[in-house]
Amino acid sequence: MDLGLAHRVYIVTGAARGLGRATAEVLVAEGARVVVSSRSEGSVQACVESLGSTAAAGIAADNADSDTPRRLIETAEGRFGRLDGALISVGGPAAGGVSEVTEQQWRDAFETVFLGALRLATAVAEAMPQGGAIVFVLSTSVKQPIGGLAVSNGLRPGLAMAAKTLADELGPRGIRVNGLLPGRVDTERVQQLDAMSDDPAATRRAHTESIPLRRYGRPAEFGRTAAFLLSPASDYITGAMIPVDGGLTRSI
Repeated sequence: MDLGLAHRVYIVTGAARGLGRATAEVLVAEGARVVVSSRSEGSVQACVESLGSTAAAGIAADNADSDTPRRLIETAEGRFGRLDGALISVGGPAAGGVSEVTEQQWRDAFETVFLGALRLATAVAEAMPQGGAIVFVLSTSVKQPIGGLAVSNGLRPGLAMAAKTLADELGPRGIRVNGLLPGRVDTERVQQLDAMSDDPAATRRAHTESIPLRRYGRPAEFGRTAAFLLSPASDYITGAMIPVDGGLTRSI
């Protein structure tokens, strides 16, 4: 199926690795152009080189920085002449329980995970006069808490509701807003979380047994789902929070 992505332009944050990188790779393979960002200059340049400089541009940027949306949008419009949407992804917040996470860690995560994401989404929407798509990378913690990830459990559900509200506000302009809820996708972040346990191999086996498909997801599987939601092929989907978790989430 042709997703209609050829020559469209998307911002992809958190693109140096993991889910953002996987999505950027699928978008480029489908003919789109991307502006990728990460906090590391070296990682951004490596990503652009891998994707190809004719299809990708990149800047080192932190989503918590209030100037980041302007820089990303100007790069997209200046380099490729248009902007059709964004995948808004950030690194995972600090691990730990509610009684373990510091107040400063909560503040830092709010700036990056919550406020920074909304700031970018609203700026991208303003830059698109009609149509386009915004996808938030959230987590299954939107629907059920994940042990040891109190910050994610606290912030992701609120961001999901803000995203659904934004979908209502932008719908009349033809701009779609959706969220993706990845589960145990085999990224470096998930591998690091498994490695924090006393027995990483046993932890991975236990998680695998809890997933109906009995395996961790592959980043490319997430990337294909994200590319579909960003594309014109999903033009009648908005305000949706879609799990990409192999059936892990037990709620509807």
